[in-house]
Amino acid sequence: MTAQAYPASLTGRLDSPLSRWLWLIKWVLIIPHVIVLMFLWVAVFVLTFVAGLTILFTGRYPRSIFDFNVGVMRWTWRVAFYSWSAFATDRYPPFSLDADPNYPADFNVEYPDHLSRGLVLVKWWLLALPQYLIVAILAGGAGSASDGAWRATSGGLIALLAIIAAVLLLATGKYPAQIFSLLMGFNRWCYRVLVYAALMRDEYPPFRLDSGGAEPSGPRTTLSSAGPVPV
Repeated sequence: MTAQAYPASLTGRLDSPLSRWLWLIKWVLIIPHVIVLMFLWVAVFVLTFVAGLTILFTGRYPRSIFDFNVGVMRWTWRVAFYSWSAFATDRYPPFSLDADPNYPADFNVEYPDHLSRGLVLVKWWLLALPQYLIVAILAGGAGSASDGAWRATSGGLIALLAIIAAVLLLATGKYPAQIFSLLMGFNRWCYRVLVYAALMRDEYPPFRLDSGGAEPSGPRTTLSSAGPVPV
């Protein structure tokens, strides 16, 4: 049975060859990104609150806020792919919110035509609680819509597996493809939860591990087949 694709797309391509030792200093190299992203995630938190109020009254997510928030998540994913969440490329991430087809990692969310005005009050804390428990294991913490992805820096199974892959790269010169595939599935799970908690989609994130660098090729998840019905 073909898996349905969630309307948030997280992709990554394992680069080859990779430097055996560069991952040891990537923690230092990403400091400029971390500083910028700290301020950007504060903006995401504020704008998500504004978007929530707008959804409550109109049923629509302001497009400019939506695009900005997706851009910050995309930027975060590229930095994470380069460093703590995968170490899967040696190409330095661009300082940009925009999609870059030349970079081996990308993230996008389909803009919704309508969002439930009722769900906006409960999905980010009550309905998402089971998902937060899983994210706590995978990313080392379960946060709100504003910091869910940022806590991936604090540890968890993702960081552990990424370090294991990096150590094997150092020892053998090869990055284990199986670990990369698993890491992509874990990161994809976390970012789907982030999108849902950030009020950007009403489709509930599936309890399903979609591993590999590409998203599932099946039909899109719809509200009628998976997730709450808009009110």
